[in-house]
Amino acid sequence: MQHNKVQEDTPLLTVKNLKTYYAVSGSPFGRVKGYVKAVDDVEFTLSERETLGLVGESGCGKSTTGRTIMRLTEPTDGQAFYKGKDIFKLKGQELQAIRQDFQMVFQDPHSSLNPKQYIGHAIEEPLKIHQMGTKRERTERAMDLLHKVGLREDQYFRYPHEFSGGQRQRIGIARALAVNPKIVICDEPVSALDVSIQSQVINLMQELQEQYDLSYIFIAHDLSVVRHIADSIGVMYLGKIVEKAPTDDLFSEPLHPYTQALLSAVPIPNPNVKKNRIILKGDIPSPLNPPSGCVFQTRCPHATVRCRTEVPQLKNRGSHHLVACHLYD
Repeated sequence: MQHNKVQEDTPLLTVKNLKTYYAVSGSPFGRVKGYVKAVDDVEFTLSERETLGLVGESGCGKSTTGRTIMRLTEPTDGQAFYKGKDIFKLKGQELQAIRQDFQMVFQDPHSSLNPKQYIGHAIEEPLKIHQMGTKRERTERAMDLLHKVGLREDQYFRYPHEFSGGQRQRIGIARALAVNPKIVICDEPVSALDVSIQSQVINLMQELQEQYDLSYIFIAHDLSVVRHIADSIGVMYLGKIVEKAPTDDLFSEPLHPYTQALLSAVPIPNPNVKKNRIILKGDIPSPLNPPSGCVFQTRCPHATVRCRTEVPQLKNRGSHHLVACHLYD
């Protein structure tokens, strides 16, 4: 697959200095003991029809990044510009209007659907909220979307429990597309599915992207899945993006030691090819008390004194390949 849609034009979404901290109270009276820095100074851009993958270990902040952009979680600091407006500053009707352009596909297709609601009505729900179309038009839209995601129109009056996990995720995708969004945030959309079903859902999402001119933020921990769908990838560690590059560049020449370790763990379907597996020592530090300097310095095999004291900045190393590492200064 060719990945060539990386930031050639004006970005659709620009995220700057995004921080999402959670206060931790240390007493029954609610005195704040500290802050969990779930997302700490994250920056990226997303172009039209681009798929940006966000990858990293569990707890690195990739899902919180997606939820914060959706305003399901409020940011502590930072900006996110969409159509010239900072979406973090919008309120009331302005926020409601712009939410039509942002939709989300959740990780668990079972819990994201109301078990007592017909799936046709679930797809129509966003149209009702945004007061789009007549009752008949909404039903026709739901029927059309069912067909588009590979389900039958006569399944409109069925409940979520009557479908498989892959079919439920297709329903979730149809619901996300109901209001003609521009950006769809996909939070581990295939991690709960069987491998054979994963590829079907990924292929469906790529077809729909072409059809509806969608931009995706695709959050996942499976690098092989992200490689297949993403145009560019941001690698997150302990709330920060440590490397961001076009997909092919990242896989052919990973620069950050953490990215190198991640890619060394991806299995190759050839028993004759030997890989030098990079084993990281130590555990991930707590986001409540991240290390000084570079967040990766406690596990990095190349860490120096400078890494322990100075925070590396995300810098361009050529052809949109950004890395936050003192090794390249």
